[in-house]
Amino acid sequence: MIWKNEERRNAVGVTIRARVKRGGLEPLEKLDLPEGKEVLVTVISVPARRTGEGLGRSFGSWQGTIDAEKLIRDIYEDRLLSTRAEPKL
Repeated sequence: MIWKNEERRNAVGVTIRARVKRGGLEPLEKLDLPEGKEVLVTVISVPARRTGEGLGRSFGSWQGTIDAEKLIRDIYEDRLLSTRAEPKL
């Protein structure tokens, strides 16, 4: 359905949260709409909450793959190098 300009101006909006389930949207809040009512849906993806679970699951997974002491030394050595060109006065 293509909305006419007047229908858009008279539209009443509400924002609810929903979850994608089996290819469809499952509202997480009650909708006060009659059955069969046609609506316009705008989908905005909400980033996952940062709970630290991902960090906890990955904890220690890098162990043994890198020498941490060497990495720290390399970082400090790189900070001593200057890559800027000398300014011309």
